[in-house]
Amino acid sequence: MPESDLTWLSLLVFLPALFAVGLLAFPAAWTEAMRWWALFGTAGTLALTLCVVVGYYTLLDSHLDANGRPGYSVHTRLDARADKAASDAAQPIPKALQSRDWVARRTWIGPFGIQYALGADGISLPLVVLTAFVMFLAVVASWKITESVRGYLALLLILETGVIGAFLALDFFLFYVSYELMLLPMYVLIGLWGGQRRKYAALKFVVYTLLGGVCLLVAMIALYSVNVRDFVDQEEVKQKALDFRKANPQFSEAEALAKVEVHSFDFVTLSKAGRAAALVLSGQEDRLAVKARVSEEPAKGDDPTKVKLFAPGVDRAAALARLKAQPVCTKQFQYLVFALLFVGFAVKVPIVPLHSWLPDAHVEAPTPVSMILAGVLLKLGGYGLIRVAFPVCPWAAAELAWWVGLIGVVGIVYGALVAMGQTDFKKLLAYSSVSHMGFVLLGLASWGTAAQSQYWQWGVDGAMFQMVAHGVTASALFFIVGVVYDRAHHRDLDRFGGLKEPMPLYAGMSAILFFASMGLPGLCGFVGEFLVLSAAWNFSPALAIPAILSVILTAGYLLWAWQRVYLGTNPATRDYPELTPREAVCLFPFVVLSIALGVIPSVLLFQWMDPSITGWIENLAPLKP
Repeated sequence: MPESDLTWLSLLVFLPALFAVGLLAFPAAWTEAMRWWALFGTAGTLALTLCVVVGYYTLLDSHLDANGRPGYSVHTRLDARADKAASDAAQPIPKALQSRDWVARRTWIGPFGIQYALGADGISLPLVVLTAFVMFLAVVASWKITESVRGYLALLLILETGVIGAFLALDFFLFYVSYELMLLPMYVLIGLWGGQRRKYAALKFVVYTLLGGVCLLVAMIALYSVNVRDFVDQEEVKQKALDFRKANPQFSEAEALAKVEVHSFDFVTLSKAGRAAALVLSGQEDRLAVKARVSEEPAKGDDPTKVKLFAPGVDRAAALARLKAQPVCTKQFQYLVFALLFVGFAVKVPIVPLHSWLPDAHVEAPTPVSMILAGVLLKLGGYGLIRVAFPVCPWAAAELAWWVGLIGVVGIVYGALVAMGQTDFKKLLAYSSVSHMGFVLLGLASWGTAAQSQYWQWGVDGAMFQMVAHGVTASALFFIVGVVYDRAHHRDLDRFGGLKEPMPLYAGMSAILFFASMGLPGLCGFVGEFLVLSAAWNFSPALAIPAILSVILTAGYLLWAWQRVYLGTNPATRDYPELTPREAVCLFPFVVLSIALGVIPSVLLFQWMDPSITGWIENLAPLKP
């Protein structure tokens, strides 16, 4: 009987795809029924996502300490839960896994150690909820699509499966498959339903995304070459030795055991190998230790300087010798793999100068696709840096942290400056996204010493919050552009004006969302930026100062845009109709969420996100002397 976690997480990933297949059963003329079917599919996915969030809350609540706070280090950290699940799966007689640890593993492609591994924590779940929320409202916004409705809706649903699969994957190969799965639907959605230059924009999107995908593929192959036998359950090593002896009986048991190599795509295992390599490269190999148990609770007599990474039962001296003999323990390997991972994910963030595909894609994409692109797909880049690049190559990440932060600052300032010069409403918002996502990079890069890890936690908390807040405001602002485009049939800011009079409800909602994107205190945009800037100041004032000054630029171009569109009088816009009920229903949740995230950020997000980020910091901060 499969564990319940496997069922819940798998259903969460594949429910949209099942509804996409269900569209084939509808006659071609039933376009209205197809729309409702897709809406039910995204609504069901959103409901299922919230059920998983409740289950994760239950997990946190089941391990409260004496002060009523979650047990960060031991039970709730994703790597600890993943280790336990892997250990149980490696036993000769697998245990019945009915506990709700929200980690599920099954062998997928056995000869290569590829697993169907899914896991949920406070880093992935907020982005999964954001994805389900934006996709649901994007289907609502798609009601005016009249051409090839079946194909359009099916592609949206398949896209949702790819995004959620990437956010929940714990295996690099599974992550890569999900990551690349999103390429084709987005290419077709832009290329067939986009504007006049849609083919050019779609092709440019594919070229840039493939560049990032190739970098990830090379990095994945390089990481698979690492022998991780000392970081996995030793039952797996013994089984491999036994299989080797059966095929080669001339070898003794000790010789067979010495020849065993284990290669893995598992993020948690690769992270342990990367952290061990970081300690060796930084001259701290004496701190490397062997675990006594798979999941260890801190005891009174523990040496706080020790970092327990080797699996229980491993000979430390032999394991250390094997590790130091591998390329993973060289600076060249660490720099190369981190650079490949960074470029692969930076294309999606996107960072300057790998950003030029984004304005073209936004301008040509239909409004619902722009909502998904800005609200969801850009977050995959930031998530990849958090889940993969920094944990797998922490030595290179620590060494290059200042330069990564500088790239983030360049994106913040450049995006804001270019946005000020735009007259196309969509292009302005596209460059605004480049600027806002730069804060994510700056927050992740604010890696100080172990003694200053609290400041880095502010930065990572801020980066995660910024991704969620930007997902809400950016999706809403692109919908706002779509609303006025349906009436004016152009996006030229200089030709608008006076919309406040015929469309007061629309203007009022737009004002809230513009101010939220600007980072006004009390709205969602302020919280993440404040945390990132606070962390950056403690990490490097030279990086923090231009980022802080960019807030003025952001206020300038957003306020100027809002004035040009909504204030004044304009005979051309005097007769524009107010928001329709469908448009109001689509816009209202964004407005509510942008206010709620600014007023009660702890209740809505930090309460269940912070334990995972604390565990992430606990893993990486001690590696930097």
